[in-house]
Amino acid sequence: MATTKYTRRKTRKVPIFEVVMALLALVNFTLVLFNITYITLRDFYFDYIPSLIKIYDPIKGIEPNRDTEKYLDIFEELIIKIPRGVDSLVVQEQLEELRELSVDMINQNPFAVANKSSSLEKIKNRIRDRIPNPEDSAKESFKTFWNQEYLTKNQLTDELEWFETEIQPLMAKNYYRGIGESGGLTDYFARIDIPFIIIFSLEFLGRTFLISRRYPSLNWPEAMLWRWYDIFLLLPFVQILRIIPVIIRLNDAQIINLETIRAQASRGFLASIAQELTEVVIIQAINQVQKDITNGELAKRIFSSQDRTYVDLNKINEIEAIATKLVQITVFKVIPQIQSDIEAIIRYNIEKIIAESPAFQRFQQIPGVENLANQLSERLVKELSNIATEGPQNAYEIVKAAMADPEGTKLSEQLVQHFSKALRAELQEEQTLEELQSLISAFLEEVKINYVMAMSQEDVEKILEQTRQSQPLSNKF
Repeated sequence: MATTKYTRRKTRKVPIFEVVMALLALVNFTLVLFNITYITLRDFYFDYIPSLIKIYDPIKGIEPNRDTEKYLDIFEELIIKIPRGVDSLVVQEQLEELRELSVDMINQNPFAVANKSSSLEKIKNRIRDRIPNPEDSAKESFKTFWNQEYLTKNQLTDELEWFETEIQPLMAKNYYRGIGESGGLTDYFARIDIPFIIIFSLEFLGRTFLISRRYPSLNWPEAMLWRWYDIFLLLPFVQILRIIPVIIRLNDAQIINLETIRAQASRGFLASIAQELTEVVIIQAINQVQKDITNGELAKRIFSSQDRTYVDLNKINEIEAIATKLVQITVFKVIPQIQSDIEAIIRYNIEKIIAESPAFQRFQQIPGVENLANQLSERLVKELSNIATEGPQNAYEIVKAAMADPEGTKLSEQLVQHFSKALRAELQEEQTLEELQSLISAFLEEVKINYVMAMSQEDVEKILEQTRQSQPLSNKF
């Protein structure tokens, strides 16, 4: 697949130090994400990666909940001693204790500390479904379940297996988490994070110091601002923002390529503001021109500029060249194409004159002369149209031939000077100037309404696309 200009990237040799530090930042951010999401995903780890629970629970300050832990311990002892018989004294004592602990669990809700009250509700619903009672009470259902008569009447093994499958996992996932000296929940993640912070701090100081030495115009604090995004790696709080330096470092180390994403983000941002910005800028420019035209400032600048020395950059009179090109196009291309229209106008006027002339009407009444009169009028139309079309061409050729020698050039320049002087004098007439100012101002107002304000989002995006094609985006992230 061809690579577009937005994903093209200059390959450069990346120092191994940059790669190592980028990967180290990635490892640190991965640990941060794991720490942030650990409590939320702890039940998943409990079911599928129980060894991880044993390792990381102490770092989060998590301990077994005494109430639910005691309940499960007694249940385990019951399973061990149940072969002695349900009616044995030891089993009877344990069943009594389980009934009491069940009532206490419902009354005191030991799951609230771990924000797992939903687990208690699941336990209550499941025991009520297992042992319905008229009062629909979970306490009564537990009392019935841990009763010698119920266990004797039903399959003892099935009941204990049901409890071990449906109730025990919910109770086993409960935990206790203490309060630290800072007032928040206990968390020892700083013991893992501090070594990374120390490494990144030393790197930040060394890197910014070298930048300040390499660029004498920057002092050390200004060099630190240059690497502002690395500061997030040094803060023990707002750890989620470390994603910013991690992405930048991975991109600089060429481990990932964010050019496409950056280009699309830039495109979306520019497209969102370009239409409004373009409209405002163009309208302000047109308003300023209108203002200069209305108060006469533009006219003053134009006419006063005639007295100033003109700076010529390329030894070419651009106005004269533009005028010459326009004359050539008008005389040799445009006028011949509209010759039929010119003939139609001339014929209309001649026929109108003939129709309104009594003398010509009497002349046409002479026998044998009416056809001659029509031929003469048609001939007149042809001649006049030829004069209108070929006359300017002949005149242009005469002027062009005259400019071939020094005397002709001098006369042509004199003609242009006199024409410019006369035109400037006429344009400075108060009535003419006011009329022109009014017309131009009205024209600019129409341009704003019909073109600028009516510019669509698609038009703006096309302009942005053309700009990007003519000036590729920088590869610097």
